[in-house]
Amino acid sequence: MWGGPAEPADSYYAVRPECTDVPRTRFKIKPGKTLSARKWQAAFSLDGHLDIGKTLHRIQRGGIHPSIRGEVWEFLLACYDPESTFDERDQIRQHRRVQYARWKNECREIFPVIGSGRYITAPVITEDGMNGNNTEMMKELTPRVPLDKKAIQWLLTLHQIGLDVMRTDRTLVFYEKQENLSKLWDILSVYAWIDTDVGYGQGMSDLCSPMIILLEDEADAFWCFERLMRRLRGNFRCTGNSVGVEKQLSYLAAVTQVIDPKLHHHFETLGGGDYLFAFRMLMVLFRREFSFCDSLYLWEMMWALEYDPDLFSLYEEPGSNITKAVGSNKGKPKSRRPCGKYERENMKTKSSDASLPISVFLVASVLKDKSSKLLHEARGLDDVVKILNDMTGNLDAKKACIGAMKLHKKYLKK
Repeated sequence: MWGGPAEPADSYYAVRPECTDVPRTRFKIKPGKTLSARKWQAAFSLDGHLDIGKTLHRIQRGGIHPSIRGEVWEFLLACYDPESTFDERDQIRQHRRVQYARWKNECREIFPVIGSGRYITAPVITEDGMNGNNTEMMKELTPRVPLDKKAIQWLLTLHQIGLDVMRTDRTLVFYEKQENLSKLWDILSVYAWIDTDVGYGQGMSDLCSPMIILLEDEADAFWCFERLMRRLRGNFRCTGNSVGVEKQLSYLAAVTQVIDPKLHHHFETLGGGDYLFAFRMLMVLFRREFSFCDSLYLWEMMWALEYDPDLFSLYEEPGSNITKAVGSNKGKPKSRRPCGKYERENMKTKSSDASLPISVFLVASVLKDKSSKLLHEARGLDDVVKILNDMTGNLDAKKACIGAMKLHKKYLKK
């Protein structure tokens, strides 16, 4: 009831009893503030149109109740248009499930472990497409002579995906089940098959894991992850000796130089002007700095603030594929439909800085908050890393978002 006591949310994401060193969760379900199942259902018209404006406002106030988090995320990540009807969304959902099954079957035809309820951690083949030393794995490989370049590159990633799957969110009871580990491996393997430009990169398992926990249907979880990767795939693209996330690190340096020049100068003095110490925060969106539950709360507030009503139609344009990312519609006339608070501020300016993701300002906000400690205690980059690592479990997601919004406004006025 309105104004009732806050309810802890940890029970929705049970932790294995032997794992006692997990970060504590700050997020609580607050009646009257958190988007509840009742408020969510009331936000739809009789035929299924969603009042996205009220929904975004509620999420920014108190997050989303864990029981409905998955279906709300599908709208935040532009899987569906809030102006669509129930029937239209059912048609889209069925079409996507068929498409996912088709891609998964393509993968299974090459390597039948896909979809078998198992996953692998040992290499299948060598880079020249020849048999690896693991004869057991080779038995799984469907005869396909010769393997083309795409198949070889894909097969080379499968064991690395498996190794990362083994390490992902292992404190959660959910991943005690083999079927859930294999589902995570399947989704990441299929994604690597269709996104030949990026394939798989370490950190993707951290981004995909919540989707599987929140969405029961594997295909629905895949599409939610695919939409998230539209925003983040640039971070994982490797060209020569650089990784895509380095571009965001350069933005972070530029932002910090404006909002806290002393701190920026200090980093440069320590040899950290490239801001590589913030690599992980941007790569996996603070998954390591927050508890599992708090990281989900942070993500949904970020997406609500960044919400762009034009993204669904952009992604669904004829000929659109996975490479069509956030930012591709910059310069196009904006719709008058409700958007997130951060996106609204961006729409007011014509500066190229308006395309920076909120994650850059979130990291800048965290650094600003720790500025005094970093200036006085960091005598080397090891100290910087230690101070940032010590934040794990001690950050407030809502406070970080508020700080990011303030810095964003300040930066745009520079």
